[in-house]
Amino acid sequence: MGSEDIAGMIGRVALGDRKAFASLYRDTSPKLFSICLRILKDRVEAEEALQEVYIKIWQRASVFAVDTGAPSPWLATIARNQAIDALRSRKPVADELDTAYDLADGDLDPEAQTVLRDEGRRIDTCMEELEAERATAVRQAYVEGLSYQELADQFGVPLNTMRTWLRRSLLKLRECMER
Repeated sequence: MGSEDIAGMIGRVALGDRKAFASLYRDTSPKLFSICLRILKDRVEAEEALQEVYIKIWQRASVFAVDTGAPSPWLATIARNQAIDALRSRKPVADELDTAYDLADGDLDPEAQTVLRDEGRRIDTCMEELEAERATAVRQAYVEGLSYQELADQFGVPLNTMRTWLRRSLLKLRECMER
């Protein structure tokens, strides 16, 4: 079957010709199925993908332009893209519980929790040594994630002033934490 014959069938499919669609399927499905099977490596999935390919061909036949290219690459691209989409939509499945990865317990042990609480208290104590505006700016920048520009706008200061505030405040916090 020649390229012109396939292009003619696609043209008739664009007009809603079911016989042309059946002929197109009969003549092109082995090649398109092999593309799907090569990508998916599963016969059932490849068959499902092939079905979707022909639905897309039926829906998009009117956009195929004979003068812009050969029909075989157009059909192959639809098949390839559909197979890749099916591959991406696969969900990973654990074979058995025995083969699943052991998940680490996210909770800290009591000693680590105590150390973390103590560090938090030390930070709070050091934050109290900062001026109220500067402490607020540090919290908003490094805990809440506000940008320097957002903070500068909020406090009504130039951007470089806000950067200086934050830099000096962090230096004071480090100094306090090292005591």
